Amino acid sequence: MNEHITRIQQDIEPLRQQIIRHKVYSVINDIEDLKIFMKYHVYAVWDFMSLLKSLQNSLTCTAVPWFPTGDGETRHLINEIVTGEESDVDMDGRVKSHFELYLDAMEQCGADTSEIKRFIEVLRQSGDFSLAFDAAGTPAHARDFVRFTFDTIGTGRSHLQAATFTFGREDLIPGMFMSMIEDIHRHFPDSISIFKYYLERHIEVDGDHHSHLALQMTANLCGDDERSWQEAGQATIASLEKRIGLWDGAFEEIEKKKVLN
Repeated sequence: MNEHITRIQQDIEPLRQQIIRHKVYSVINDIEDLKIFMKYHVYAVWDFMSLLKSLQNSLTCTAVPWFPTGDGETRHLINEIVTGEESDVDMDGRVKSHFELYLDAMEQCGADTSEIKRFIEVLRQSGDFSLAFDAAGTPAHARDFVRFTFDTIGTGRSHLQAATFTFGREDLIPGMFMSMIEDIHRHFPDSISIFKYYLERHIEVDGDHHSHLALQMTANLCGDDERSWQEAGQATIASLEKRIGLWDGAFEEIEKKKVLN
Protein backbone atom coordinates (compact mmCIF):
# COMPACT_ATOMS: atom_id res chain seq x y z
CA MET A 1 0.00 0.00 0.00
CA ASN A 2 1.27 3.48 -0.89
CA GLU A 3 2.52 5.19 2.29
CA HIS A 4 0.76 8.44 1.38
CA ILE A 5 -2.56 6.65 0.97
CA THR A 6 -2.03 4.90 4.30
CA ARG A 7 -1.36 8.25 5.98
CA ILE A 8 -4.53 9.83 4.57
CA GLN A 9 -6.57 6.80 5.60
CA GLN A 10 -5.20 7.04 9.14
CA ASP A 11 -5.86 10.80 9.31
CA ILE A 12 -9.46 10.51 8.15
CA GLU A 13 -10.43 7.40 10.14
CA PRO A 14 -12.19 9.39 12.91
CA LEU A 15 -14.32 11.17 10.28
CA ARG A 16 -14.99 7.89 8.48
CA GLN A 17 -16.25 6.39 11.71
CA GLN A 18 -18.52 9.39 12.32
CA ILE A 19 -20.10 8.75 8.92
CA ILE A 20 -20.28 4.97 9.15
CA ARG A 21 -21.80 5.19 12.65
CA HIS A 22 -23.87 8.31 12.07
CA LYS A 23 -27.05 8.57 14.14
CA VAL A 24 -29.18 9.10 11.01
CA TYR A 25 -29.20 5.35 10.31
CA SER A 26 -30.77 4.53 13.66
CA VAL A 27 -33.72 6.91 13.19
CA ILE A 28 -34.83 5.49 9.84
CA ASN A 29 -37.62 3.42 11.31
CA ASP A 30 -40.38 3.65 8.71
CA ILE A 31 -40.91 4.40 5.06
CA GLU A 32 -41.49 8.10 5.70
CA ASP A 33 -38.08 8.36 7.39
CA LEU A 34 -36.47 6.65 4.41
CA LYS A 35 -38.11 9.10 2.01
CA ILE A 36 -36.56 12.03 3.90
CA PHE A 37 -33.13 10.42 3.86
CA MET A 38 -33.35 9.77 0.13
CA LYS A 39 -34.37 13.38 -0.51
CA TYR A 40 -31.00 14.44 0.88
CA HIS A 41 -28.89 11.59 -0.41
CA VAL A 42 -30.04 11.91 -4.02
CA TYR A 43 -28.03 15.13 -4.33
CA ALA A 44 -24.86 13.24 -3.44
CA VAL A 45 -25.75 10.54 -5.95
CA TRP A 46 -26.24 13.21 -8.61
CA ASP A 47 -23.17 15.38 -8.02
CA PHE A 48 -20.98 12.28 -7.78
CA MET A 49 -21.58 11.82 -11.50
CA SER A 50 -20.37 15.35 -12.23
CA LEU A 51 -17.21 14.79 -10.17
CA LEU A 52 -16.65 11.55 -12.06
CA LYS A 53 -17.15 13.13 -15.48
CA SER A 54 -14.92 16.08 -14.57
CA LEU A 55 -12.12 13.62 -13.90
CA GLN A 56 -12.77 11.87 -17.18
CA ASN A 57 -12.72 15.20 -19.03
CA SER A 58 -9.37 16.18 -17.55
CA LEU A 59 -7.64 12.79 -17.64
CA THR A 60 -8.77 11.64 -21.09
CA CYS A 61 -9.59 13.28 -24.39
CA THR A 62 -13.36 13.79 -24.67
CA ALA A 63 -13.19 16.30 -27.54
CA VAL A 64 -12.80 16.06 -31.30
CA PRO A 65 -10.26 15.91 -32.86
CA TRP A 66 -8.89 13.33 -30.45
CA PHE A 67 -5.36 13.58 -29.08
CA PRO A 68 -3.64 11.25 -26.59
CA THR A 69 -4.04 12.76 -23.12
CA GLY A 70 -2.27 11.83 -19.91
CA ASP A 71 -0.87 8.36 -19.31
CA GLY A 72 -2.56 5.20 -20.46
CA GLU A 73 -3.00 3.59 -17.04
CA THR A 74 -4.82 6.62 -15.58
CA ARG A 75 -7.05 6.81 -18.67
CA HIS A 76 -7.91 3.17 -18.23
CA LEU A 77 -8.71 3.59 -14.53
CA ILE A 78 -11.12 6.51 -14.93
CA ASN A 79 -12.79 5.11 -18.05
CA GLU A 80 -13.48 1.81 -16.31
CA ILE A 81 -15.05 3.58 -13.33
CA VAL A 82 -17.17 5.74 -15.64
CA THR A 83 -18.48 2.69 -17.44
CA GLY A 84 -19.53 1.08 -14.17
CA GLU A 85 -21.19 4.19 -12.75
CA GLU A 86 -22.80 5.63 -15.87
CA SER A 87 -23.78 2.37 -17.58
CA ASP A 88 -24.49 -0.27 -14.92
CA VAL A 89 -27.46 -2.63 -14.99
CA ASP A 90 -30.62 -2.59 -12.90
CA MET A 91 -32.37 -5.60 -11.40
CA ASP A 92 -33.87 -6.49 -14.78
CA GLY A 93 -30.62 -6.17 -16.68
CA ARG A 94 -31.44 -2.77 -18.23
CA VAL A 95 -28.50 -0.41 -18.61
CA LYS A 96 -28.75 2.68 -16.39
CA SER A 97 -26.58 5.11 -14.48
CA HIS A 98 -26.54 4.74 -10.72
CA PHE A 99 -28.37 8.08 -10.50
CA GLU A 100 -31.23 6.79 -12.67
CA LEU A 101 -31.29 3.60 -10.59
CA TYR A 102 -31.58 5.72 -7.45
CA LEU A 103 -34.53 7.65 -8.91
CA ASP A 104 -36.21 4.30 -9.63
CA ALA A 105 -35.68 3.34 -5.98
CA MET A 106 -37.19 6.62 -4.79
CA GLU A 107 -40.23 6.20 -6.99
CA GLN A 108 -40.77 2.60 -5.89
CA CYS A 109 -40.99 3.56 -2.22
CA GLY A 110 -43.07 6.68 -2.89
CA ALA A 111 -40.35 9.28 -2.28
CA ASP A 112 -40.85 12.61 -4.02
CA THR A 113 -38.49 12.96 -7.01
CA SER A 114 -39.98 16.26 -8.20
CA GLU A 115 -37.49 18.33 -6.18
CA ILE A 116 -34.32 16.83 -7.66
CA LYS A 117 -35.86 16.78 -11.14
CA ARG A 118 -36.81 20.44 -10.82
CA PHE A 119 -33.29 21.26 -9.65
CA ILE A 120 -31.77 19.50 -12.66
CA GLU A 121 -34.24 21.07 -15.09
CA VAL A 122 -33.57 24.63 -13.91
CA LEU A 123 -29.82 24.06 -13.73
CA ARG A 124 -29.78 22.62 -17.26
CA GLN A 125 -31.63 25.67 -18.58
CA SER A 126 -29.89 28.39 -16.58
CA GLY A 127 -26.54 27.07 -15.43
CA ASP A 128 -27.25 28.95 -12.18
CA PHE A 129 -26.96 26.79 -9.06
CA SER A 130 -28.55 29.36 -6.73
CA LEU A 131 -31.55 29.71 -9.03
CA ALA A 132 -31.89 25.93 -9.30
CA PHE A 133 -31.61 25.43 -5.53
CA ASP A 134 -34.25 28.07 -4.88
CA ALA A 135 -36.62 26.74 -7.56
CA ALA A 136 -36.38 23.22 -6.14
CA GLY A 137 -36.40 24.16 -2.46
CA THR A 138 -33.19 22.21 -1.91
CA PRO A 139 -32.37 21.72 1.81
CA ALA A 140 -29.52 23.89 3.10
CA HIS A 141 -27.23 20.96 3.96
CA ALA A 142 -27.68 19.49 0.47
CA ARG A 143 -26.85 22.89 -1.06
CA ASP A 144 -23.63 23.05 0.95
CA PHE A 145 -22.69 19.54 -0.10
CA VAL A 146 -23.23 20.19 -3.81
CA ARG A 147 -21.48 23.56 -3.69
CA PHE A 148 -18.40 21.96 -2.14
CA THR A 149 -18.34 19.32 -4.88
CA PHE A 150 -18.52 21.92 -7.62
CA ASP A 151 -15.99 24.16 -5.90
CA THR A 152 -13.63 21.18 -6.03
CA ILE A 153 -14.45 20.60 -9.69
CA GLY A 154 -13.89 24.31 -10.32
CA THR A 155 -10.31 24.16 -9.09
CA GLY A 156 -9.43 22.25 -12.25
CA ARG A 157 -6.89 20.30 -10.18
CA SER A 158 -7.23 16.62 -10.90
CA HIS A 159 -5.43 15.37 -7.79
CA LEU A 160 -7.90 17.24 -5.54
CA GLN A 161 -10.86 15.91 -7.48
CA ALA A 162 -9.44 12.40 -7.38
CA ALA A 163 -8.80 12.56 -3.63
CA THR A 164 -12.34 13.69 -2.77
CA PHE A 165 -13.71 11.15 -5.24
CA THR A 166 -11.62 8.32 -3.79
CA PHE A 167 -11.62 8.90 -0.05
CA GLY A 168 -14.87 10.86 0.17
CA ARG A 169 -16.88 8.66 -2.17
CA GLU A 170 -15.58 5.37 -3.60
CA ASP A 171 -13.46 4.23 -0.65
CA LEU A 172 -16.14 5.36 1.83
CA ILE A 173 -19.38 4.07 0.34
CA PRO A 174 -19.13 0.34 1.17
CA GLY A 175 -18.68 0.84 4.93
CA MET A 176 -21.26 3.60 5.03
CA PHE A 177 -23.92 1.56 3.27
CA MET A 178 -23.13 -1.64 5.11
CA SER A 179 -24.34 0.01 8.31
CA MET A 180 -27.50 1.18 6.64
CA ILE A 181 -28.40 -2.01 4.82
CA GLU A 182 -28.48 -3.90 8.10
CA ASP A 183 -31.16 -1.50 9.34
CA ILE A 184 -33.00 -1.74 6.02
CA HIS A 185 -33.27 -5.50 6.35
CA ARG A 186 -34.61 -5.19 9.89
CA HIS A 187 -37.10 -2.39 9.37
CA PHE A 188 -38.38 -2.55 5.80
CA PRO A 189 -40.28 -5.13 3.78
CA ASP A 190 -38.92 -6.79 0.69
CA SER A 191 -40.94 -4.37 -1.45
CA ILE A 192 -38.08 -1.86 -1.06
CA SER A 193 -36.20 -4.05 -3.51
CA ILE A 194 -34.66 -1.44 -5.82
CA PHE A 195 -33.11 0.54 -2.99
CA LYS A 196 -31.72 -2.63 -1.44
CA TYR A 197 -30.32 -3.60 -4.83
CA TYR A 198 -28.74 -0.15 -5.15
CA LEU A 199 -27.06 -0.48 -1.75
CA GLU A 200 -25.89 -4.03 -2.36
CA ARG A 201 -24.59 -3.07 -5.80
CA HIS A 202 -22.46 -0.30 -4.30
CA ILE A 203 -21.10 -2.60 -1.61
CA GLU A 204 -20.22 -5.18 -4.26
CA VAL A 205 -18.77 -2.88 -6.95
CA ASP A 206 -17.22 -0.07 -4.91
CA GLY A 207 -15.88 -2.25 -2.13
CA ASP A 208 -14.37 -4.85 -4.39
CA HIS A 209 -13.24 -3.01 -7.49
CA HIS A 210 -13.91 0.70 -7.96
CA SER A 211 -12.26 1.75 -4.71
CA HIS A 212 -9.05 0.00 -5.74
CA LEU A 213 -9.13 1.69 -9.15
CA ALA A 214 -9.74 5.09 -7.54
CA LEU A 215 -6.91 4.63 -5.05
CA GLN A 216 -4.50 3.83 -7.86
CA MET A 217 -5.71 6.81 -9.87
CA THR A 218 -5.09 9.15 -6.92
CA ALA A 219 -1.63 7.68 -6.40
CA ASN A 220 -0.81 8.20 -10.07
CA LEU A 221 -1.93 11.83 -10.01
CA CYS A 222 -0.13 12.80 -6.80
CA GLY A 223 2.98 10.80 -7.62
CA ASP A 224 5.94 11.72 -5.42
CA ASP A 225 4.86 15.32 -4.87
CA GLU A 226 4.53 15.85 -1.11
CA ARG A 227 2.56 19.07 -1.58
CA SER A 228 0.00 17.32 -3.78
CA TRP A 229 -0.48 14.61 -1.15
CA GLN A 230 -0.89 17.24 1.56
CA GLU A 231 -3.49 19.10 -0.50
CA ALA A 232 -5.24 15.82 -1.27
CA GLY A 233 -5.50 15.06 2.45
CA GLN A 234 -6.92 18.49 3.24
CA ALA A 235 -9.51 18.21 0.46
CA THR A 236 -10.50 14.76 1.66
CA ILE A 237 -11.09 15.97 5.23
CA ALA A 238 -13.25 18.82 3.95
CA SER A 239 -15.29 16.43 1.78
CA LEU A 240 -15.97 14.09 4.72
CA GLU A 241 -17.04 17.02 6.88
CA LYS A 242 -19.55 17.97 4.18
CA ARG A 243 -20.88 14.40 4.14
CA ILE A 244 -21.39 14.56 7.91
CA GLY A 245 -23.25 17.83 7.40
CA LEU A 246 -25.50 16.23 4.78
CA TRP A 247 -26.32 13.35 7.11
CA ASP A 248 -26.90 15.84 9.97
CA GLY A 249 -29.47 17.62 7.81
CA ALA A 250 -31.34 14.40 7.08
CA PHE A 251 -31.23 13.41 10.75
CA GLU A 252 -32.59 16.78 11.89
CA GLU A 253 -35.49 16.66 9.43
CA ILE A 254 -36.40 13.09 10.39
CA GLU A 255 -36.32 13.99 14.08
CA LYS A 256 -38.42 17.09 13.43
CA LYS A 257 -41.01 14.94 11.67
CA LYS A 258 -41.16 12.58 14.64
CA VAL A 259 -41.75 15.48 17.05
CA LEU A 260 -44.50 16.96 14.90
CA ASN A 261 -46.22 13.59 14.61
